[in-house]
Amino acid sequence: MAYLLLYVNDIVLTASSPSLLQRIITSLQQEFAMKDLGVLHHFLGVTVEPHPSGLLLHQRQYTLDILERVGMADYNPCSTPIDTQAKLSKDAGPPVADPTAYRSLASALQYLTFTRPDITYAVQQVCLHMHDPREPHLTALKRLLRYLRGTVDYSLLLHRSSSAELVVYTDANWAGCPDTRRSTSGDAVFLGGNLVSWSSKRQPVVSRSSAEAEYRAVTNGVAEASWLRQLLAELHSLLAKSTLVYCDNVSAVCLSTNPVQHQRTKHMEIDLHFVRDRVAIGDV
Repeated sequence: MAYLLLYVNDIVLTASSPSLLQRIITSLQQEFAMKDLGVLHHFLGVTVEPHPSGLLLHQRQYTLDILERVGMADYNPCSTPIDTQAKLSKDAGPPVADPTAYRSLASALQYLTFTRPDITYAVQQVCLHMHDPREPHLTALKRLLRYLRGTVDYSLLLHRSSSAELVVYTDANWAGCPDTRRSTSGDAVFLGGNLVSWSSKRQPVVSRSSAEAEYRAVTNGVAEASWLRQLLAELHSLLAKSTLVYCDNVSAVCLSTNPVQHQRTKHMEIDLHFVRDRVAIGDV
């Protein structure tokens, strides 16, 4: 068995035995002009370091480069990435002096979420206002950079796990956006003990109840789990158990199995049927 991950002209290759790995590398070198860089250490800006229990993925140098670029390498660190008490509004405060710099920095931070799930929500919030950044948005961006200053050594550990179960955690903040009153969905997917996928997204429509907002978050989590189950099947690593999806809203949990449709749920039928189908076939 061999797995090859290709992105443009960068390749990560692994195999079930060293001899098979070498045969594949030799075959590729006969067809293409390529160089074997040995054990994996960098891929698309992500640093890979061996660890006694697995692999550490981090973007420490990338983080330091961002802090150097904005002159915040020596700033005092902040303990949290975002102020949870205040909600960013699109019209709050005067426009920033240099919106291009704000957009460039916010875009750079998006790439950092590849190995930093702890800043995903904060990055999503500052990116919502890239079209018209204001001073409070810039303050939130600087707070996030101060948080990164104190957590520059954070990394993501991928380790061998005795369990191959797929587990999804979902949540939503109902009507959290002060401008549109849309909710924000969040999910985290674990394969065994490894965090493999996470997201924070503003929902495309306004939810009329907290149950609806939570259910839409569940839908996103179930969709991601379904894609991962399909990917694992293609990699000949079938999951023996159904995916367990956690949600802290009783009404949303009941909607996933209740076959009765009524007027209050009619407007969200697509999400309802999608999740119910996944439950009915035993995937989740």
